[in-house]
Amino acid sequence: MLLAGDVGGTKTNLALFTSENGWREPVNEATFPSGDYASLEALVQAYLAQQKGSIDHASFGVAGPVVNGQASITNLPWKMDEKDLQDALHIPSVRLLNDLDAIAHAVPYLDKRDLSTINEGQAAPEGAMAVIAPGTGLGEAFLTWNGSSYQTHSSEGGHADFAPVNAFQLDLLRYLLERFPHVSYERICSGKGFPNIYAYLKDAGHAVEPDWLSDELAQATDKTPIIMKAALDRKPPCEIAVATLNIFVSVLGAEAGNMALKVLATGGVYLGGGIPPRILSYLSYLTGESFMQSFRNKGRFGKLLSAMPVHVILNPKVALFGAARHGFEFIK
Repeated sequence: MLLAGDVGGTKTNLALFTSENGWREPVNEATFPSGDYASLEALVQAYLAQQKGSIDHASFGVAGPVVNGQASITNLPWKMDEKDLQDALHIPSVRLLNDLDAIAHAVPYLDKRDLSTINEGQAAPEGAMAVIAPGTGLGEAFLTWNGSSYQTHSSEGGHADFAPVNAFQLDLLRYLLERFPHVSYERICSGKGFPNIYAYLKDAGHAVEPDWLSDELAQATDKTPIIMKAALDRKPPCEIAVATLNIFVSVLGAEAGNMALKVLATGGVYLGGGIPPRILSYLSYLTGESFMQSFRNKGRFGKLLSAMPVHVILNPKVALFGAARHGFEFIK
């Protein structure tokens, strides 16, 4: 029996798998609000208390860097250690991997039902692949061919310095530098980034905040879903929310293009995380500054980027499945 987990700053998905059913068919699964628990051990113990039978191995994809079997959740005060987890959970073998590494483990096996293609391109056989995933934070990973299969590589590129590409983004950077000691891509291109973009547009006078939206935001702990709903679901869409979303898409396209160049992702670029499926209409057709315009706006290398396939991962369980696949690979 394999226990796999997708451990995020907002929620944690856990599931049990067997070798008979395989890594895409959990025999039991559950979702927990991560912030309600003091540690991963406490959360997993709450899940296992409802299950029968012994667990032989556990594989957890966690939203943070994993070094020497130890990890911290970037957006939670959790510290994790493989040995401590083994002892506390009474599981003989526990492995931690970065959550984007977990997604990357599943990417080569995704099919058309799991994806929405926003740039067909032409995938090079055995070409490197890039994964970029805006959710609560901004995760990145990549895959390279080792001669017989794809090997995954973790990255914390989402925390690299934000690089403005025009005068507007320069002003956005100046605004954020007055509020944060370091401005990374994650400060803009993630769930946490939406309120930062919105605040700049409002404070700089680029768009007017309607009273009804001001009231809703004042009462919200998490402002991002309110802003997204105002842009995507309201009729007519709210101007300042739409402007926020357009900036987000433009910055996401630029950073996805940066990553595609750095790893030479001729095998394709995959957008994961919870946000891209929600904003698919903004990614798949022109809306002023579109994703693909920003993605390929790399001077002499624009033609190379135009040939790279770009997909949105629609399957919300991809990180969980990737953690399970990693677990089965380790068992072998």
